[in-house]
Amino acid sequence: MNAETVTVPHLGTSTVGCRFGRAYDASLPTLVMVNSFSTSAQLFRPQFADEQLAATVNVLALEPYGHGRTRASYRQFTYWDSAVANLQVLDALGIPEAFVLGTSQGGWVAARMAMLDPRTVRGIIPLGTSMDSESQRSRDLGCWDGIAFCTPAIDALAASVGDDWLVPTELVDAVVHEGLGEDVPPDERTFWHAAHQENYAGDAGRERLRISSINLRDRDGLHGRLDSVRCPVLWMHGTADPVYSVANAEDEITLFVNSPAAELRVVEGGRHFLSASNPEDVDTATVEFINRWR
Repeated sequence: MNAETVTVPHLGTSTVGCRFGRAYDASLPTLVMVNSFSTSAQLFRPQFADEQLAATVNVLALEPYGHGRTRASYRQFTYWDSAVANLQVLDALGIPEAFVLGTSQGGWVAARMAMLDPRTVRGIIPLGTSMDSESQRSRDLGCWDGIAFCTPAIDALAASVGDDWLVPTELVDAVVHEGLGEDVPPDERTFWHAAHQENYAGDAGRERLRISSINLRDRDGLHGRLDSVRCPVLWMHGTADPVYSVANAEDEITLFVNSPAAELRVVEGGRHFLSASNPEDVDTATVEFINRWR
């Protein structure tokens, strides 16, 4: 699955990695999908293979800054920048409205997109996510210690490296473990080893991964801004998510006070990368949600 790119003006001109499931059909609504930390549009292989989803929407994966084929002229970026760039991609492609699905970090990018441009974003589907910073509050509700997870990698990635550098498989395994659990098939693990080492190679790859890790650890929380989300929200969360807890999701779904409908749907046994671990649950719910609000 080869991503293409769209050029947008943000951050001194950027190329954003994107992939349509099929040729764009203006008669269908569009579903933007935003991937999780250090992955790429490849995370959504199950969604691209879903015939029911393809018959309902234009499936469009957009890769955040620091991920996949997305590149910026400027050296620094945040999640707000990814939200702005995604909206500029839609404008460049002539797509006036879209629903946005996001896995983990993609969920809070989706929320940012809805805050920035409520006329464009018709609804959001956050998966296995959080609307908080990596706070003591979230840890008290059973979420992971993201500071402890990210800081060793941020420190290890601080020094410049040569052109032959590849992201260590130990770091990839840590991400896969948090996202998909312990029982990941060997071929899937090998796939993500290769995908990461393609995306994060040489000194430029090291720097992109380090900034992405800093963003994950040091991001701003959204609690005070969630009342500006005016679209419907379908939050799906797995019971086997070791990163962000169901208890946190139950608390935060109540903060979408100006959404016409904000629902939390708990998926039994679902992992952190819910779109990958439970694609049938996610895809079926997404089709129902879009058909209701299109």
